[in-house]
Amino acid sequence: MNGIRAVLRALHEGEHRLERDLLTAADRHRADHEIHHVATDIARWSREHTERLADAGRHYDLDLSGAHEPAPGLWAGLREKTGEALGRRPEPGLLLLHDLSGLHLTATENSLNWEMLAQAAQATSDHRLLGLATACHPQTLRQMRWTNTMIKTLAPQSLTSM
Repeated sequence: MNGIRAVLRALHEGEHRLERDLLTAADRHRADHEIHHVATDIARWSREHTERLADAGRHYDLDLSGAHEPAPGLWAGLREKTGEALGRRPEPGLLLLHDLSGLHLTATENSLNWEMLAQAAQATSDHRLLGLATACHPQTLRQMRWTNTMIKTLAPQSLTSM
């Protein structure tokens, strides 16, 4: 069961990271209403996932209530402000592509972990975990599809207009 505990912990941290990064991207790109509103909406899914994972973790004697990685905000903010002061602010389109790429990679990692959790739940006949994965994984797949679609839509113009 240590493997299941490790996947639960990784998923909890990954979903928390995805929620935080979606909200950061929504705030950073608030002038783009679609990005702002969709990212805010789908961040709620990740918040719900972290809550449900914390509940599931208790069944495995795993306390996930405060297990989050530290936010990189201080250093990232400092780099951005320094770049602005030196006149090296990235183009908004490139910054959005960068943010969407990071969101896509995080959602993809979460999707892989949901798949592993579902497989382990099937192998151990754990209907509670299987129900959790069955309920949450489709939303993670939708988060991946949205980021992928936005990257496909924005990349041609952003990368060729420089």
